[in-house]
Amino acid sequence: MRQFEFKMLSIVIPVYNEELYLEELVSKVVSQSLPGGLDRELILVNDASQDATWGVMQTLPRKFPEAKFHIINKTVNEGKGAALRDGFTRIRGDLVIIQDADLEYDPADYPKLLQPILDGKADVVYGSRFIGEPHRVMYYWHQLANNILTMLSNMLTNLNLTDMEVCYKVFTREVIDQIKIKSPRFGVEPEITAKIARMRINGKRLRVYETGISYAGRTYEEGKKIGWKDAVSAIFQIIRFRFTD
Repeated sequence: MRQFEFKMLSIVIPVYNEELYLEELVSKVVSQSLPGGLDRELILVNDASQDATWGVMQTLPRKFPEAKFHIINKTVNEGKGAALRDGFTRIRGDLVIIQDADLEYDPADYPKLLQPILDGKADVVYGSRFIGEPHRVMYYWHQLANNILTMLSNMLTNLNLTDMEVCYKVFTREVIDQIKIKSPRFGVEPEITAKIARMRINGKRLRVYETGISYAGRTYEEGKKIGWKDAVSAIFQIIRFRFTD
């Protein structure tokens, strides 16, 4: 299959209170081989962490000199959406992937997430935790809420995703340059999805692919942050961005 010409992958990593996991995550990102001869840059956004995350983040360029880093330190905690918005302003790559800092998602999945775009089949690729790959068995009510949010999003966007709330989303630079994030917190997931569904490039809808990924979810004791209030907010954002830009 033909490999389209992409030179660099920008990996945007919003970070909040991840002093225990950040260096390990970055090690996995840096060591992961990429298809198509892609170079990579890491854009880390510290969202005013209350632990030693910022100190750890400052040591990473020295510990991983083979990688290109952009590190941003926010002094006010605004949420994942705001961190991504700030990170997107720094990207230089032809492709962009969102990576959480908590080790729930494995960078070993990068090649299969990137391949549909490299093959010229897709403009956007979503991972999915629910289509056959290994995953840690976690909270029933979380999965039910995720299913409901994905179904509601699908109804209003006319997409047929299985996991709208997934972290792993890959975009071409042409797509990401047209997404202006407004949701400061976890409502960014339905916002991005709604905007992708409405976007046209050269008069055509975006080609959206989905691929199975592994998932090692955390408990609240292990640092999981998303809760029921975020689910309620997501419902509001799904409706809001279906009818507004």
